[in-house]
Amino acid sequence: MDFRTQLAAELPPLRRFARALTGDPALADDLVQDCVERAMVKGHLYDPSRPLRAWLYAVLRNIYISGLRRNGRSTIVKAVDDLVDGEDAVPPEQEHRMSVGSVTAALDGLSAQHREVIVLVTLEEMSYRDVAEILSVPLGTVMSRLSRAREHLRQLLEERGHTGLRRVK
Repeated sequence: MDFRTQLAAELPPLRRFARALTGDPALADDLVQDCVERAMVKGHLYDPSRPLRAWLYAVLRNIYISGLRRNGRSTIVKAVDDLVDGEDAVPPEQEHRMSVGSVTAALDGLSAQHREVIVLVTLEEMSYRDVAEILSVPLGTVMSRLSRAREHLRQLLEERGHTGLRRVK
């Protein structure tokens, strides 16, 4: 499979990761577009012995962080507290959708470091080693951040009355 075909296959996971980082679908699409453009230009730097997804996530994350540094602020357009009456979402009618909404809201309540680690490990099912490479941190830091992120996520969900998560040891 050639590089472009592999790159195209990675678009859905890239979008999920970008959405988790930015919290905004439009900004996430822009971030993915920038990532794909950079990957096409810098494709010769990709080491085929490593997973393409991990390399792309690192590229995407670096673009995101560079944007934060350049702008000097977060990319969140509007905070939940800034919403006026009637502007918030209509509560879902199905229990499953409520659970997904609770988890999404709780994920948004995590710090960027915790959110990116938990998304990469749990949703994208990446190895700790790959996540450590993407984030440019030691393996132990990934495990520590993941542990703290899971605990904080559990606390946030309990505060919202969601008891679907349980501690497994």
